[in-house]
Amino acid sequence: MTEEHENTTHFGFQDVPEGEKAGRVRGVFSSVASKYDVMNDAMSFGIHRIWKDAMMDWLAPRPGQRLLDVAGGTGDIAFRFLKRAGTGQATVLDLTEPMLIEGRKRAEADAMSDQLDWVVGDAMALPFADNSFDVYTISFGIRNVTRPQEALNEAFRVLRPGGRLMVLEFSQIPNDLMQRVYDLYSFNIIPRMGQAIANDRESYQYLVESIRKFPDQETFLGMLRSAGFGNAKYRNLTMGIACLHSGWKI
Repeated sequence: MTEEHENTTHFGFQDVPEGEKAGRVRGVFSSVASKYDVMNDAMSFGIHRIWKDAMMDWLAPRPGQRLLDVAGGTGDIAFRFLKRAGTGQATVLDLTEPMLIEGRKRAEADAMSDQLDWVVGDAMALPFADNSFDVYTISFGIRNVTRPQEALNEAFRVLRPGGRLMVLEFSQIPNDLMQRVYDLYSFNIIPRMGQAIANDRESYQYLVESIRKFPDQETFLGMLRSAGFGNAKYRNLTMGIACLHSGWKI
């Protein structure tokens, strides 16, 4: 009798059993939670704030909308969304409770406490009913999901008809020379920053590797369409270092 083998997936440049990835990702973000926001500023020279503002510009939150921010961590996107919308409700879901704890410590969390919910959960098995949210966002998180297509399928399920999906993620620079320059920076500098700022080189080595394993813009666009999203399109940010993908539940 042939023994069945568990499917594997990537954890950075390593191949690991699918059942192990979520635990490893949880370990990474538990380790860096207290320094996560500081490292984001250091790694991107603050540009991640511009990318998130660009996300809000395209999303154009409206008063009264209900947001689900998956892999929402310390609440950056939820806070921006609520400030733009004026009124509304945001649920921040993350696999890693220490990230949510850091988010709840932020001043914005106190000011918006009646508009915010913090939930520990898995992007591939959302603990919400069908047709529950007007907007679904995930920022720099979907590349850490074991099966991203399942996460997109779940996003489609929980969105109301007419609901909007928006994904902000690192991507691929279409210029080979610029991509090589960026790789040199990413692989040589970012893990060292992780060691100096968060005392954790290995976690940031994984994060850099995970970017390289993520599908390019057109491939990921096809995944949105496979999940059922209509009018799906993308916009490159900073030459394609990051990318915004948008789709609608039509």
